[in-house]
Amino acid sequence: MNKIIIVSLAIGLFLTSCAEETLPKPKAFLRLAYNEASYQKVTSDCPYTFEFSKEAVVQPNEKCWVNISYPALKASLNITYRPVENNLRELLQESEKLTYNHAIKADGISAQPFDDATKKVFGALSEVTGNAASPLQFHLTDSTKHFITGALYFKVQPNYDSILPAVKYIEKDLKHLMETLEWRN
Repeated sequence: MNKIIIVSLAIGLFLTSCAEETLPKPKAFLRLAYNEASYQKVTSDCPYTFEFSKEAVVQPNEKCWVNISYPALKASLNITYRPVENNLRELLQESEKLTYNHAIKADGISAQPFDDATKKVFGALSEVTGNAASPLQFHLTDSTKHFITGALYFKVQPNYDSILPAVKYIEKDLKHLMETLEWRN
């Protein structure tokens, strides 16, 4: 009987002493690291030029429309050029309409005006918050000859919380584009 008690006690101690203490795991956060932006001048036969990130691939076409893609971020900035032919009001309304088409999915839309009188570049940058297809849109004009619109798209289903770091990264490049844009006559 003593042997059974001693063996049972030994087995019980062995089983309880070998258990590891279970600790809760801390919440993990995704750390996204982006390279510091360096810029190069984009030149073509188009009536405008600008600087853009070396991380992006810039592809102009014969209409002077430009696709700027970020392969690592699965994003593209699509830029459309149109000459102003006594239709500035229509072009501005069309640009605004394109932005507000995203209002269905947007939580909010805010616009920041842009004005560089020395270079004759005027426009606005709009941020569309929420799960909209295009989180950033802009337009630029000289008010007499040239008009550019652009929209940022991701090749993933829009989830604003997930793409926000990439949006903010590209927004810096887009602001640099707006600040460095120059018209050619």
